Amino acid sequence: MSSDTLAKTSAAPDIPEQADSLRIVPQRRLGQWTAALAVLVLLGLAVTSVVRNKAFQWGVVGDYFTSDSVLRGLWLTLWLTAVVMVLGFVLGALLAAAQLSANPVLRSVSWGYVWLFRSIPILVQLLLWFNIGALYPQLLGVKTVNLFTPIAVAIIGLTLHEAAYAAEVVRGGILSVDRGQIEAAQALGLSRWRRWWRIVLPQAMRSIVPPAGNMLIGTLKGTSIVSVIAVQDLLFSVQLVYHRTYQVIPLLMVATIWYTVVTSVLSLGQYYVEKHYARGSERTR
Repeated sequence: MSSDTLAKTSAAPDIPEQADSLRIVPQRRLGQWTAALAVLVLLGLAVTSVVRNKAFQWGVVGDYFTSDSVLRGLWLTLWLTAVVMVLGFVLGALLAAAQLSANPVLRSVSWGYVWLFRSIPILVQLLLWFNIGALYPQLLGVKTVNLFTPIAVAIIGLTLHEAAYAAEVVRGGILSVDRGQIEAAQALGLSRWRRWWRIVLPQAMRSIVPPAGNMLIGTLKGTSIVSVIAVQDLLFSVQLVYHRTYQVIPLLMVATIWYTVVTSVLSLGQYYVEKHYARGSERTR
């Protein structure tokens, strides 16, 4: 046996002893802790400033937070959001089906609709519908001033706007489903309706739910724009009050808190819906 081999053999038993003598030093994260401390200090200063600033008039906020006019405006906001989302996604699903169809006319019309209504700002759309009487004084023998009330204008304008985005959400969700899943269902002899209801839709919902939840929250906040056409939603309700009392900041805080509460509840619901449809996937929260 050579001298080198003897040296390696004699040194081998010392390796575990050297490993045991090594001291494990935890990684120092000085920068992260410093940044976290700075953020907490700034957050505390901001909260203290808001709470102690008398200009917010928190007593006035508490007085009007559950007033009848504010609650009526909140109810109209929630009702309008629900109606627009349901109608928008129904129309959006039809547009998505048209875009995925083999008919070139349907594809072209659907694409043109999505392009047009995503190009025009929602405020411009609402104002155009609100002044539709200047273009068509009568429709089906009925004066448009009586037919297109502010509520009707809000529903029509917001629905047509949301449908353009919902169409892309639904189309993207359907395209995310592996084509082999549909072919396997066809090989099993499943009808077209069962293929879509049992195979395509459950898998597409994984991709549809997250953007749909964002659209729901965006629609809730976007309904505040209907105040420009005198729809008495939450924002318009607080505006009526502060135009009378000149307590602008506290009334705006009332609307802000209500919007925050409702969006938080919707976000929580979105989390559980996403968790439900993510069952069986590799990435679940």
